[in-house]
Amino acid sequence: MSTLTRPPADPSDRTRPATPGFRRWLLEGMPEGAGQHQGPHGVPNEHHTPQSWWKVMCLTGVDYFSTLGYQPAIAAVAAGLLSPMATVILVLVTLFGALPVYRRVAKESFKGEGSIAMLERLMPRWTGKLFVLALLGFAATDFMITMTLSAADASAHLVENPYVPDAFHGQQITITLVLLAALGIVFLRGFREAINVAVVLVGVYLVLNAVVVVVGLGHLFTDRGAVVNWWSALTAQHGDPLVMIGISLLVFPKLALGLSGFETGVAVMPQIKGDARDTEEKPVGRIRGTHRLLTTAALIMSAFLIATSFMTITLIPEAEFQPGGKADGRALAFLAHQFLGDGFGTVYDVSTIAILWFAGASAMAGLLNLVPRYLPRYGMAPAWARAVRPLTLVFTAIGFIITWIFEANVDAQGGAYATGVLVLMTSAAIAVTLSAWRKKQRTLTWAFGFISAVFLYTTVANSLERPDGIRIAAVFIVLIVIVSFASRVRRSFELRATLVKLDEQALEFLAELDEGPIRLIAHEPQRLDSERYRNKLVHARAANHLPEDAEILFIEVVVDDSSEFEQELDVRGIKRHGFKVLEVHSNNVPNTLAAILLHLRNATGLMPHIYFRWTEGNPVMNLTKFLFFGEGEIAPVTREVLREAEPRVTERPWVHVG
Repeated sequence: MSTLTRPPADPSDRTRPATPGFRRWLLEGMPEGAGQHQGPHGVPNEHHTPQSWWKVMCLTGVDYFSTLGYQPAIAAVAAGLLSPMATVILVLVTLFGALPVYRRVAKESFKGEGSIAMLERLMPRWTGKLFVLALLGFAATDFMITMTLSAADASAHLVENPYVPDAFHGQQITITLVLLAALGIVFLRGFREAINVAVVLVGVYLVLNAVVVVVGLGHLFTDRGAVVNWWSALTAQHGDPLVMIGISLLVFPKLALGLSGFETGVAVMPQIKGDARDTEEKPVGRIRGTHRLLTTAALIMSAFLIATSFMTITLIPEAEFQPGGKADGRALAFLAHQFLGDGFGTVYDVSTIAILWFAGASAMAGLLNLVPRYLPRYGMAPAWARAVRPLTLVFTAIGFIITWIFEANVDAQGGAYATGVLVLMTSAAIAVTLSAWRKKQRTLTWAFGFISAVFLYTTVANSLERPDGIRIAAVFIVLIVIVSFASRVRRSFELRATLVKLDEQALEFLAELDEGPIRLIAHEPQRLDSERYRNKLVHARAANHLPEDAEILFIEVVVDDSSEFEQELDVRGIKRHGFKVLEVHSNNVPNTLAAILLHLRNATGLMPHIYFRWTEGNPVMNLTKFLFFGEGEIAPVTREVLREAEPRVTERPWVHVG
């Protein structure tokens, strides 16, 4: 039978070539087709059981609470004697700024998309895509520096332990690289039961920190000389309390490390058990559980931050905070060894190393959730970016490079970490401000606007003081944009449809075709008058020698948002001026036509033929219009998409141009 009317074999009987063993292992778990990907850790899989909010709090807490391992030391170096006052301001910003913002994010982005998705919805088309790419650069800075800084601080706790052999001293970079490699290996093997591990680590770590805090405060009460000496030095240095407050307002952005964890808190929302009456569109129980998670974590962390900042600045000599000092990056561990002995101190070190390493695991999971959620959907990442293992190798390699550049120094990475955290929080505050404004909630708009201004000031102040964060984020942004647009161009000739559906009228049109081929005339939907259809039909018959009695359908693609890459296609059958029309809304014309042609072939067993006129204008300009606006060189691009999707010529739908 000729391929003009039907494919020579059942088109549903198609076998994929065998994938080599290593490649199959590397891409294991990657979705077969394109679609709305939320990432491997974004939603619970079919074997996952949602957990109570306090257990999930421990999962996000390995990032948030683990900052106690290095935050007090960094605060002491950054703010000096004003560390406790600056920390109080940080806590106020946490409880009355970050917490209300992210409670709102949890309410409006309850599927775990976070504040980036809110801004994406508020800023559609290419503007939104470019803005998301920039935010992804800062998010990558946040998560990558979390991995490298946590591993570096874990190695600092290891080498400073008195029971560790002298051979480990001076090997902090090597130890950090080993910890990052171990993290990568865990994710290559598959990371399960993360919540249960997090509950144990966070529970033990918080108890040990509580012991250190109670003992440290006890020493301050029994030996008030430390507090008196601190206050005397503070008043001698700054004098007026109002001056102290003013300077604290200026220096508190340096302490912004203590704000981390909120973005992760909303990202893990799908892991939280809701109520039996929860629905997909209104999960009231899940939202309530997330609010409890965020509030409880913020209160616990605020109490620890105030207590530890006061203890460390009064009980530890200033010289010990400097590079090479015993409290450098490990202030609480220093106090644990000093007041409770090396035995307890070693237990504390082991717990700190474990939770810091697991904080890197939380950051890795965040990256593996974030990248597949956006870039493949934008067509701005290779297809393998949906798989866990290739991304794990990429992120591990980047972690090695960052560790080498910063020489595994905790203080040197603090600015970059704070920048990533603050930009994400600022974007979240702006997102909820815009949301409140659109919903005409005037009081909330002003309140969230003020919080946005505070975060914006904090971000700018931190960036001016420590520009490393902006530099690193800029590198990430430039790399993401270059790779994204190169990938978009490379993937331009892929089939983009995640699903093709025909309505009842369209199915009736096809049912009237007893024998092939299926003849379709591509028609631009800008002109819908009867004369245009009639002229198009006359031209197609004359240019392609179509029989007068041939049954012909028109097909029209209405381009909505050309910045989107993947999309479900809903094909509607319409009778217009007596002509039969298949209409579909999509993000581009050629790829959509190719997907529909292949679907019609598979669904009916008849061979589709589509008829075009040559596109007028410069081919280079038309190709550019296709890349950015989904139009332009329609006929040749449609044929190229079909060629890549169906390598067998005899089974490929026909493209005619006249």
